[in-house]
Amino acid sequence: MKKTMSFAAVHFTVAFSITYILTGDILVGGLVAAVEPMVNTVAFHFHEIVWNRLKSEKSRKGGALTA
Repeated sequence: MKKTMSFAAVHFTVAFSITYILTGDILVGGLVAAVEPMVNTVAFHFHEIVWNRLKSEKSRKGGALTA
């Protein structure tokens, strides 16, 4: 969970910065930075769960899941 929260902080900063640079609007930058990383963070969390499950199943079957 710490990895996910760290990813969220970095993502928030990047999302705000890019949106602010493109729009010049702090409000729009803040809104996009608040909504988009939250959605992406949840998606990333579930991606990790699925990825780890697939990796576990693959190792039980004798194969290896590569990055």
